[in-house]
Amino acid sequence: MSRDTLRADITAGVTVALILVPQSMAYASLAGLPVVYGLYASFLPVIVASLWGSSNQLHTGPVAMLSLMSAAAVMSYATPGTDEFIQISLMLALMVGILRLFLGIFKLGVIVNLLSSPVIIGFTNAAALIIGLSQLSKIIGVPFPRSDSYLFDLTGVILQIPEVRWTTLLMAVFAWLLISNIPRLTKKIPGVLAAVVITTLISAWFGFEHKTTVSTDQIKDPAILQAIQTYTRTHDRIMELTEIANSKTRKAEEQLKRGGIDHIKTAGQLRAQAAVANYELEHLKKQNNARRIELNAMTLTGTVNSQGQFELHGKGQPLPEAGSDGRTWRFDGIHNGQISFSAGGAVVGDIPKGLPSFQMPEIKLDLVLALLPSALVMALIGFMEATSISKAIATTTGERVDTSKELVGQGLANIVGSMFGSYTVSGSFSRSAVAAKTGARTGLFAIISALAVVLVLLFFTTYLHHLPQAVLAVIVMMAVFSLIRVKPLIQAWKIDRTGAIIGMTTFFATLIMAPAIANGILLGVALTVLQCLVTSMKPRTDIISRKADGSLGGVRAHKLKPMSENFVPVRFDGALNFMNVAYFEDMILDAHASFPNATTILVVGSGINDIDASGEEKIREVAKRLREVGVSLAFSSLKHQVMSVLQASGLVKELGRYAFYPDKATALKLLTDADTSDYDWEKHEADNPPTETARSPG
Repeated sequence: MSRDTLRADITAGVTVALILVPQSMAYASLAGLPVVYGLYASFLPVIVASLWGSSNQLHTGPVAMLSLMSAAAVMSYATPGTDEFIQISLMLALMVGILRLFLGIFKLGVIVNLLSSPVIIGFTNAAALIIGLSQLSKIIGVPFPRSDSYLFDLTGVILQIPEVRWTTLLMAVFAWLLISNIPRLTKKIPGVLAAVVITTLISAWFGFEHKTTVSTDQIKDPAILQAIQTYTRTHDRIMELTEIANSKTRKAEEQLKRGGIDHIKTAGQLRAQAAVANYELEHLKKQNNARRIELNAMTLTGTVNSQGQFELHGKGQPLPEAGSDGRTWRFDGIHNGQISFSAGGAVVGDIPKGLPSFQMPEIKLDLVLALLPSALVMALIGFMEATSISKAIATTTGERVDTSKELVGQGLANIVGSMFGSYTVSGSFSRSAVAAKTGARTGLFAIISALAVVLVLLFFTTYLHHLPQAVLAVIVMMAVFSLIRVKPLIQAWKIDRTGAIIGMTTFFATLIMAPAIANGILLGVALTVLQCLVTSMKPRTDIISRKADGSLGGVRAHKLKPMSENFVPVRFDGALNFMNVAYFEDMILDAHASFPNATTILVVGSGINDIDASGEEKIREVAKRLREVGVSLAFSSLKHQVMSVLQASGLVKELGRYAFYPDKATALKLLTDADTSDYDWEKHEADNPPTETARSPG
């Protein structure tokens, strides 16, 4: 490696690291994980992907889309932030890694072609809205209830706008101004990094968090105290039921492994008990979600009594002589059995120092099948994202991108990462673009960025305690809203309305089905496949005639007069196979019914690219039916591969040489003249000899 290359990679690596650290923490928060897991995901996976991938400028790590999809997939089975949620997220990363590795080894990346452009645009737009608006609660400082309906939860956040915490909102607006304007002033300092550093310093200096824990004796408003105690009891019951449901499920699996009727019966009973616990669990979660929102609207005033003790009083209550501390306090939550109140905004808090240790993700067999659809979609979306980024950069560098190798690299990155505390990762568009722009030449730049994260984990986590959550929310919002594109759907509407409708359906389905957003794109894929099947079953067909300029066109489309009453030229554009032979037959019979006096039906077959046994049999059958009523079936412009099949089957011999014309011009001329005797059929056969297949059908 030359000195210039090394210098370029070091510069690019350091620059990317300045963006990577704040981004990774923001995306971990989006994934429902403690921010340190974003840093873990920016360490080993980055190094592994750079060593095994095919693109020198692609930077792997946490990305917004997969962070949201990870949270959405796991949220149905655990509460965000809990140990169980973390374990399932790591297991999901392992599943995604294995799927990508499998796709790469067997070169199955072509499966991504099932994702049509309108479906991808519809899904990306919906996901970007979901990701961005999911951060709204952190911007205005209110709780975000979690349920099975994202739109219902978002409505709950919007209804809390009157309870906005102004200090939190002002911090978010300030961060947005910094990120937007610093790049205009200087290109040397990333706006994201500047926003993180400046807002963290301000937060620490002015005590942005203003958090305290109190006992029940310090809460002097009976109504608020009762609401908190009810919330606490329900919270404890939720944790208890979660453990019961998980325990019953694990025991049921153990019974099934033992086999035998008695064990299977016991497993069924245990699963029934787990289902009852889960039913109550969901009911209590909904209750506490509503109760949490109500508690946020209840404000208290902090005071100090005559004994110097801190107390919280509700509105309208008489205050001690010492008076108010000038702050408005709100319920923050239950932490380690203590009641927490806040008069400021949420911050990142304590981040564990040190590197992640090796630990295999816990495999929960009952969740593997349940998470498989989400894992497959995440594997494909991540692969599509990574390869599209790589190819975009390759257009400027001239580098050749090996998609299968990239899949292997991304797969190994997720597998290894899951064993060291990383959730699902993929190629990042923003960081890869920065790397390419700053002159990265080899994968060394990514390794340098990962080493910078190591330094943060070892020495700088303490300094990130006061980083406002609202700033991370702004970083996520600005990143994902830039992904929203409407113009491609408008363009698709002009070209392919069915495809555009599928894209819009995917968009609305993803929004409605959120947080299970993987179901939205699966629906889009299903509709795309269905559209392809319908198109294959009903290829474009038409009776053709001459237009005023002498060219050929469809009779119906151009409202043309028939070319002749003696013969009917029809066009069939599509492979003639088992899927559309019935449609082919209907086309021929409709043409005969429309022109009962015609003695020949000519199939212009330039659009027939392939034919199978069903197609050959149907031609034989239709030709026989037409012969019985004195009508001939003829073909023109058949491709070599199609003629080879017909010759090998003996159909050319059965229908006769006059049934096959070399091109449509010859066919139309001879049929118009109603005389084929002067045509040199011997020369035609010499120019189009039977293939080896035709000579040896076996």
